[in-house]
Order: sequence, then C-alpha cells, then structure tokens
Amino acid sequence: MVLVSWPGAALKIVYLLECRVLSLAVLVFRGNLAKDAELLVLRHENAVLRRHVGRVRYESADRAWFAALARLVPRRRWGEVFPVAPATLLAWHRRLMARKYDTSKRRKPGRPPTSPGIVRLVVRLARENPLWGQRRIHGELMKLGMTVAPSTVWEILRAAGIDPAPRRSGPTWRQFLTAQAAGIVAVDFLHVDTVLLKRIYVLVFIEHGTRRMHLGGVTAHPTGDWTVQQARNLGLTLGERFEDIRFLIHDRGSNFIASFDAVFQATGARILRTAVQAPRMNAICERLVGTLRRELLDHVLILGGGPSARRPDRVPGALQRGPAAPGHRPARPRR
Repeated sequence: MVLVSWPGAALKIVYLLECRVLSLAVLVFRGNLAKDAELLVLRHENAVLRRHVGRVRYESADRAWFAALARLVPRRRWGEVFPVAPATLLAWHRRLMARKYDTSKRRKPGRPPTSPGIVRLVVRLARENPLWGQRRIHGELMKLGMTVAPSTVWEILRAAGIDPAPRRSGPTWRQFLTAQAAGIVAVDFLHVDTVLLKRIYVLVFIEHGTRRMHLGGVTAHPTGDWTVQQARNLGLTLGERFEDIRFLIHDRGSNFIASFDAVFQATGARILRTAVQAPRMNAICERLVGTLRRELLDHVLILGGGPSARRPDRVPGALQRGPAAPGHRPARPRR
C-alpha cells in the first residue's frame, strides 16, 4: 500500500476536480439521448466490475470526489449509482469535514503548562508567608489579575516540596537546631596510645554554633578534680562568652562529676547527659574525635604526654576551626 502525504493528496484532489468539472461542462452541450446512453454504458460497466473484482481500495482523491457528488444525487439512489454503501459514503463525508476543522496538530496534547512567572510567584508567597495556605495564595493571585485554579496552586506547592500551611507554621528541625546551636557546647574524652603503649587521655570541647574546638588538656590520669579544673580554664578562655552557654552535652563517664557540672550550672547552663552506648546523641563531638584521629593522630608517633600536657595550645589551626567538611577525604601519608 502506497502512502501519500496530505499535500500531495490535496493536489491530486484539485486535479481530479478540475477534470470532472471540465467533463461536466462537455456534458452540458451534449444531447439527452447521448447522455442517457453513456450513463447506461457506465452503469453496466460498473455492474460487471463489481462481479469480477473483490474489495476495491479507494484513495483519498476518490473518496473526496464521491463525497462531493453525493449532494447532487438523491439519497435513495446512492446504492445504484455509487460503488460503495451509503453508510460508507456518509462516513467519508464526515471524515473530510472533521479533517477540515481538526486543530489537534496545531497544539500539544494535554493541559497547557503554567507560566514560569506564576510558579515562581506562588513559591515565593508560600515561603515568605508560612501561615498562608493554597486558598490564601490563590486569592492573592486573583487580586493581581492572574487567573489560576486553586488546584494549580496546590500542584505548584507540592512540586516545590512545600507542606500545607499548618505544617509550615513552625520552624523545621534544621532551623531549630541552627537557632539553638549558638548556646550548645559538647565535651568528650579521646585516648591516644604512645610508642611505649602508654595510654593518655585528651579532653576536648566544641561549640556547636561555630564548630570551634577547645583543647582542655592532656593527662594519663583523668580524675574528677582534673576535669573540673579544665572546665574552669575553659571559662577563663571564653570570658564573657562562657555565660552564653545554655546547654552542655557529655556522656555518663565517672570523670564528669557534680563539681564539673556545677561550673556550667553557675551561669544557668543545663546539663544534658547522653544515654548509655548512644554516641549519636553527641554526634558533633564524636565526629570531631574521628577527625582528630584521621587528620592528626593516625599520621604521627607520640613518644610521651609530657610536652603535650604542658603546651595544649600547639594544635593545628585547621583543627581549631572544627571538623572536616562532609565528604572530605583526608590526605594519606606517602610510603
């Protein structure tokens, strides 16, 4: 079967129509007897072809010509004149009319997309006004002369990952922790083994707000009184900022005695003790300990704890600023 494109079929239809119009003009000047004789010949020839030929495949031009002539012939005689059934002829005519007024190829299927400017405005209104729901945002858009359905506003908010208004009334966990981080300090011990297999302990503090580390001290015997003295030294180091501490996080080790907590409670701080075997409750400090091991302690051999204990300030500046960034890969020493 040969497929003919629509422009080519249109030209063929025009050509056939011109030929038929010229043939009709010739028939006008003929006599009635000649016309009747020619019609009888054509009818007989049509009947013979119907007996010997099976199903006939008509092209678009043939269908257009039959559909146009159908208006000139009474409907009761369609079965005698045309080589197709009357229902087929009507179907061809409806198809031609539908193709004339068809606009499906001129537009994209589905609902037209929302304007990018409206999408940006809806998202901006929702983020700047946490108490506004989709109905309120839809009303504000209508005041600005923008015709948008409420369901469209809801779809835009859902695609942007913005929850309904009641869930946006309060801060998120990230916002809450960021706001409270300025007054949180965490403390923990880490141990280091020397070349002679002697274990020493390092006390570290870290501020959640700035991720700044403070080295408390280094000792082989971390008693409760020694820990209390390191807390007092931290107060002298921070100065007035020591009074801004609102929460102190540490584990349930025996080194953190009541006197250690009292140093911070004197400024109104609240002591938060983590659960047993729950390092994630003090995740930032645990991460600092891991960073110290990967970036410093795993690359050096420690002979003894004397010099470090006397000079606790000799710590690289990069470690003083806090732990490594997420996804940071520590450099490995050359072998």
